[in-house]
Amino acid sequence: MKIAAIAFSERGMALGERLNVPLTRCKDGGLSEWTEASFKTSDALVFIGSCGIAVRAIAPRIRSKSTDPAVIVIDELGTFVISLLSGHLGGANELAARLAEQLGSIPVITTATDINGVSAVDLFAKRNGFRVENTEQIKRVSARLLSGGGAEAYITLHASDNSDGLRLVPRIVTLGIGCRKGITCDAIEQAVTRALDEADILEKAVRQVCSIDLKAAEPGLIEFCERRKLPFRTFSAEQLMSVPGEFSRSERVLAVTGADNVCERAAVLGSGGVLISRKRALDGVTTALAVEKYIVNTEK
Repeated sequence: MKIAAIAFSERGMALGERLNVPLTRCKDGGLSEWTEASFKTSDALVFIGSCGIAVRAIAPRIRSKSTDPAVIVIDELGTFVISLLSGHLGGANELAARLAEQLGSIPVITTATDINGVSAVDLFAKRNGFRVENTEQIKRVSARLLSGGGAEAYITLHASDNSDGLRLVPRIVTLGIGCRKGITCDAIEQAVTRALDEADILEKAVRQVCSIDLKAAEPGLIEFCERRKLPFRTFSAEQLMSVPGEFSRSERVLAVTGADNVCERAAVLGSGGVLISRKRALDGVTTALAVEKYIVNTEK
């Protein structure tokens, strides 16, 4: 977790140095700039000062519990460590507990599910690596759990699922891509969109992109992965050809790359699973989808 901390006094700075994280001393007029930058680049923000200062700083930047970073407030005496924002999905509750233990402070957790000893659905989603498709339903499901009812949570990979329950998308799909040299990011996006649509798979289910090492520095592929913050892995032709199974075969691709198929073999090798969508080609881009074995963690 990338953490950024800011303090407003000498005493606050002394406390902040005990956290062993990047620490900034706030200058006049610098709080807004620091908060703006940290919201974009950090997983967690720690304000060593008052809750009021933190609330005013983050208020214009709060967007969604699925994307906002964790926000922690620590008073400059180090008495309390307060989880202020993104307690579950952002990890603020866990971070507050950890920092409190480190400082010998009292952790302050106010989320209803935690204080009532009820399993939180958004924490369940985070623990299992799920993407929440409809975060607005978290509140409704949590309220049902708090009242003693069932969760009615739906776990799906299918874009066609229009249920009004909480839709959790496990990130278990590997996208294998082959492409000609100099292909644009836009062309890759079009091919991937079509492949996902035809396979009825949500883009949120994709956890990584895999290809051959000849494409490790392909600008269009790199840009595609950076836009979506997806890991990009590549394999040698020998590694791809060692993958067992039946794959589409191209003599031309074999002659150029040393592997008879890039997208299908890369998807299977990267996932350690099985193909769920075979090779599709569009304007110089080939795609395939594979899914890994997966077991849901139901522990609290």
